[in-house]
Amino acid sequence: PPELPEYAERVLDVADRIPPGRVMTYGDIAEWLEEGGPRQVGRVMALYGGVAPWWRVVRADGALLPGQELRALEHYQAEGTP
Repeated sequence: PPELPEYAERVLDVADRIPPGRVMTYGDIAEWLEEGGPRQVGRVMALYGGVAPWWRVVRADGALLPGQELRALEHYQAEGTP
């Protein structure tokens, strides 16, 4: 498989570090990395997020990923996410 861009690797690394039962927003991840913004993080998650716990990265308003709400809820219930 092709190598991930460096920024994508960094975003996915942060997503992998989010503990079960917790979430971060796209903006939180951008701030943590001190690079990019919520849209850039969202783009990385859209393209490569399937290899990371994507359900732990949410929009600032808390809305679930459109079309993936039921899958995300299953993960939240299994992990005890409030």
